[in-house]
Amino acid sequence: MIHKNISIIVAIAENFAIGKDNDLLFHLPNDLKRFKQITSGHTIIMGRNTLLSLPKWPLPNRRHIVITDNKQDNFPGCEIVFSIEEAVNLLQNEEEAFIIGGGSIYRQFYPLSGKLYLTLVHKSFDADVFFPEIAWGEWEEISREDHFDEKNRFNYSYLNLKRKDI
Repeated sequence: MIHKNISIIVAIAENFAIGKDNDLLFHLPNDLKRFKQITSGHTIIMGRNTLLSLPKWPLPNRRHIVITDNKQDNFPGCEIVFSIEEAVNLLQNEEEAFIIGGGSIYRQFYPLSGKLYLTLVHKSFDADVFFPEIAWGEWEEISREDHFDEKNRFNYSYLNLKRKDI
């Protein structure tokens, strides 16, 4: 069942790569600003490794839901759940909640999500974590901004997509 209020926000490479060694593949300061602007004031849902990869948590002005299978996990400032279903049940009254990773969490939420906020880097990267392959025909492009990053020397685009069948 697709949930209109569940959105995915992710930066992916052309080959759907999103991470390596529990870290991001590239550093795009403007993308981090975009992430903050879009998710601020909303709930963010992530796996434990994504939380632990953040330089500092919890991130300000956001409700954090962390999905883990370790019953001993305790992350101050975060709500802990042990399944996707448990996380979804906590989102009933949310206008929009954001899935922020990692790979396994993205795979499980992809079929449930009504929107994608993509930063698509027009380059392939060596990685050990990948986003699920996007069925582009299922999505309608709401907006697109194309950019060039001087420091990294590659093009990237911000794509906001809405699932066609909702």
